[in-house]
Amino acid sequence: MKACRGQLSIYKERDPDRGAELEIQGVCLHFGGVRALNNIDIHVHTGELFAIIGPNGAGKTSLLNCITGFYRPQQGRILFNGEDITQRPTHDLVHMGIGRTFQNIELFPGMSVLSNLLLARHTHCRYGFAPACLFAPSVRREEIRHRRILEEIIDFLEIQSLRNKTVGSLPYGMMKRVELGRALALEPRLLVLDEPFAGMNLEEKEDMVRFLLDLNRLWGQTMILVEHDMSIVMSISRRIAVLNFGEKLTEGPPDEVVRHEEVIKAYLGDADTI
Repeated sequence: MKACRGQLSIYKERDPDRGAELEIQGVCLHFGGVRALNNIDIHVHTGELFAIIGPNGAGKTSLLNCITGFYRPQQGRILFNGEDITQRPTHDLVHMGIGRTFQNIELFPGMSVLSNLLLARHTHCRYGFAPACLFAPSVRREEIRHRRILEEIIDFLEIQSLRNKTVGSLPYGMMKRVELGRALALEPRLLVLDEPFAGMNLEEKEDMVRFLLDLNRLWGQTMILVEHDMSIVMSISRRIAVLNFGEKLTEGPPDEVVRHEEVIKAYLGDADTI
């Protein structure tokens, strides 16, 4: 593995309080007669890499959609740093510091890598329409700062040679990397990752693991990870919650979860082979 580069500015210059305490209290979500989530309780601590696993249809992505404001649960509460965000719109959650990548890539394929990353910086723009039209000195200074942050993210993710390439022309694994970069450009306190390793080959997965471990262990980035690759989940997560048919089976460290009887029956198979 390659050595880690210098620390990103987003972890040096932002508010020193990087609190990202997430509490999910009795969340229930249903679509007509289908209950996607039933009385889910989870607490994610600041600086933690927390994984959510389960078979297809277990409710993992539905839970992420509730956390990030795409779905509104019918019951229960979601608290972020003590503030109730259950009914808050998605753009408010982004401003509060919740960033996300998606299971199905949500980039703009006809735009360049750099342009996709620049779009994420709009939440941090402080100038108005008139100064922007005149390209006032304050606007120039702010734009320089945005570009410096993006250049550091590009360097960190090792996509220097791709900056001006059209996203739609990239291999799938590189698109995943660009999407992570766009999420980092939001300067998230909480980073929500929905199957970031899906569709990658072994080398691409190894690189992505390295990036996530650097973010979490060196710089304290709080993350929620949904992933089907159990070898990755078990090796990088501090705690794991297991969902099945919309209900939480168990929660705990990887070595406890892998031996849990209900988890073995519902998802993992033979624990001795894990």
